[in-house]
Formats: sequence, structure tokens, C-alpha cells
Amino acid sequence: MAATGVLVAGMSVGLASIPSAASDDDATSTTTVDAEAAEAAAAFDILEPGETASTDNLELVANLQKQEPFDTEGAYNSDIAFQGKHAFVGNYNGFTVYDISNAKKPSIVTTVVCPGAQNDITVYGDLLFLSTDSVRSDDSCDSTTGQANNPTMWEGMKIWDISDIENPEYITSVRTACGSHTHTLVPDGDSVLIYVSSYSPSVNNVYCQPPHDAISIIDVPLDSPTDAEVIDVPVLFPGDTGIARTSGCHDITVYPELDLAAGACMGDGILMDISDPRSPVVTERVRDIENFAFWHSATFNNDGTKVVFTDELGGGGGATCRPALRANQGANGIYDIVDGQLEFRSYYKIPRENTTTENCVAHNGSLVPVNGRDVMVQSWYQGGISVFDFTDSANPVELAWFDRGPLSADRLILGGTWSSAWYNGHIFSSDIQQGFDVLTLSEPSLQSANGVKYKEFNAQTQPSYQDAPGQSKGKSKGKG
Repeated sequence: MAATGVLVAGMSVGLASIPSAASDDDATSTTTVDAEAAEAAAAFDILEPGETASTDNLELVANLQKQEPFDTEGAYNSDIAFQGKHAFVGNYNGFTVYDISNAKKPSIVTTVVCPGAQNDITVYGDLLFLSTDSVRSDDSCDSTTGQANNPTMWEGMKIWDISDIENPEYITSVRTACGSHTHTLVPDGDSVLIYVSSYSPSVNNVYCQPPHDAISIIDVPLDSPTDAEVIDVPVLFPGDTGIARTSGCHDITVYPELDLAAGACMGDGILMDISDPRSPVVTERVRDIENFAFWHSATFNNDGTKVVFTDELGGGGGATCRPALRANQGANGIYDIVDGQLEFRSYYKIPRENTTTENCVAHNGSLVPVNGRDVMVQSWYQGGISVFDFTDSANPVELAWFDRGPLSADRLILGGTWSSAWYNGHIFSSDIQQGFDVLTLSEPSLQSANGVKYKEFNAQTQPSYQDAPGQSKGKSKGKG
């Protein structure tokens, strides 16, 4: 296989003839793909280490490798957020701020060392938020690995003042039950609320006792963010209504304009009414016992009439893009919202085969803001980046993709693209091992997306295209 520029012109893969999630055939069903696309895919060899490939409408135009002190294998890049001309990328050891004013020539503004996996990251006005879901000795950036049964240990949210972008200032922290695996910002007048998702309680964890079918809600007053505090820990699955393996949520996406939220909660996919954002109410729950192993994340379409849920089979560390696994395992589940109910329509999984040394499964993404269509860009770890159209919920079609070969031919190194997002004319990707990628999407049918410009973008606080100017309604006073 040749190096960069191995292209399959016009390649698209459609999924069709997939049974309902409630079908008895689910356990053995396979995905039927478009015959022409399948033929093109069959002619495409598995990549070798160091090789890259893509469709001819998606081009890698820039890559910045991880820099010291994040240039080690264990310093995983994680999520990504945007504000103005800057991108913010979380890392298990802290975060990096990039200048993307010239997207094809990004540069590092600053790197902040503050260990606390996963360091899921968001920005809002002058504030930056980091999730810590690993037991630390305390809440400082000098902390070490802590003991779960020690009352002095800490997990939760860290809050930073980024009014001076070159010198972010850590201003406060908030401990949350079971830590903070991910978090979601919800604008609320003079405050921004944070929905904190965490899971996996243990009798050995002093701040994470079972049961834990709940989220934490933090109120951050914009005029005094150092007064941030937990105001509620609502139980989403009271009694025994949650599936046995559900012990909290992995991720929540809110659509504030529609007072709507979707949660991926381990064994359950849910909808919530957030018309009172301080008191979210679960209105719908769906399960897929046969094919979904771990409900991971959720993305609405622009109209709020569909949800793409992802299944992180293997926890992100497994090689699930292999012939031994079905096309409806480790895939997206696409649901229509009909009269407030979630109705299954199809699965979507990238059709390319990976090696046994590549972790690959459905992961984080966002909408490409194309008028009149439902298009999403999504990360698949070492499966690369996929852009697909789900306007026809029952028949999603891949429009573009980019992929690298494995990091190693001999062993599985956790890597690949963690999060990818469309932002102001480009696709940006946070790669676990290989840093920060910028790609240009030249698909002619998607060029209307270039007319949408965001001032701020956090994927889990989903704006409508008409609300493109941004999510934060005002600037906070950083220091509180």
C-alpha cells in the first residue's frame, strides 16, 4: 500500500436491510452494504504502520505531534473544544491550547500540566473545565495516584480562568460522586450548569458507594466561579428500573434550544426534558441487549428528531473492526424520535477492516452543519475518521474517510482519533498518540457547511445551525 494519497474516488458505503433492534434476528444479523461500495472496499488493502489513506474528498492538511511533556505513550490525548481562533485538547496529564487562526498551520499557544484522566475538556466564556475520573491524592496539579478508600482522595471537576489564554489559572475544584468521567455544559442565565457523568461505584471507594444511578449537577455562577458547588445528584434510574449493568451515565448531550438531552448510560439510552435544567427528567429509555455492549455517547440531528448513539464495545481498547465481529457490534445505533419515543432505524459501522493491533470502535464526533441534511463526522480510534449521512435514518451512507495504519505491527498500542469535530470550515481531530490533526472536507454536496461559523463549540452542548454564534451567553469574570 502506498503512503498518503491512497484514494478511492467517490467511495461511499450504505447500510441497508438491517433488522430492528427488537428483532429476534439481531444476534446473528449482518449488515448489507451497497454492492459497488463493497467492491471498492474489497480492493482496498489493510494499511501498514506509517501508511495513511483517505477518500479523495477528505485531506489531512496539518498534523502537530504531541509535544513534551505529553509525548509519551501513556499521555493520551482526549476530548476537544473550541473558542474563537483556539482549540483546546485534553490529555490525561493536562491540556494543550492551539492557535487555529490559520487552520493549515496550527501552533501551540500553551501546554498545562495537571494530571487527572481523562481530562475531558470544555470551554465557556473565560472558563475552562476539566473532568477527573482517576483517584488522585488531592485536587492539585501536583497530585499523585490516590487510594480510593482514603477520605483525603479526590475526583471531580477542575475549573480554570482562561481570560489570559497564554497563562490559564486554576481557580477552584468541585468533588463529585464517583468523579467525573465526562461532563456537559448547560447555559442557565447568570450561571453555567455542569452535568457530570460518572459510573462504576465500589464499596471500596469512599466517595463512590453503590448504588450510583445518578448524575451530579454543578452550578457555576459566572460572576463568581470559585463559588461553584454541587446543587443536586438526581437519580436517573430509581429502584430497579435501570438495566443491571447501568450504574450511572457515560455521556450526556444537551440541546438547550429544544430543552432536550440524550444520555448514553452504560446499558440504557435515554431522553431527558431539561426545560428546568436544574431538574432534568428522564422521559424515555431504550435498550439493545443483543447488540449494544456499552452505551457511550449521543448526538442529535439539527432538527432534534434523531439521535445517534454509540456503542463502545471493548471500552475503546479492543480491535473490534475485524471480520469476526458483526457490523452491528461496536457500531452506531440510529434512532428517530417519534412522539417523544426512541424508535430504532439502523446501525452504522465503518466498513474497513483493521488489524488485530488496532483498537477500533465507534467514538466521539459532531454534526457537519449542512443545510437540509443530517451529516456527522466521527472518530473510530485507529479506525480513523468517518463522515456519514444519516438523513435517511434507515440507510446511512459514508461520504468520506481518513485512516492511518496501526501504530505497531506487533502489539496493540492504545491510539487513534479520540474526538473529531467540524469547526468553521475544517475537521479537527485529537489523536491519542499522534497529536492534533486538521483535515479539509471538499465533498461538493457539503460546502454549505462553510457558511456556518461558531464562536464557541463544545460537542455535548449542541447548538442549532441557526444558533451558530456560540453557546456562552456572556463572559464570566474568571477569578470569582
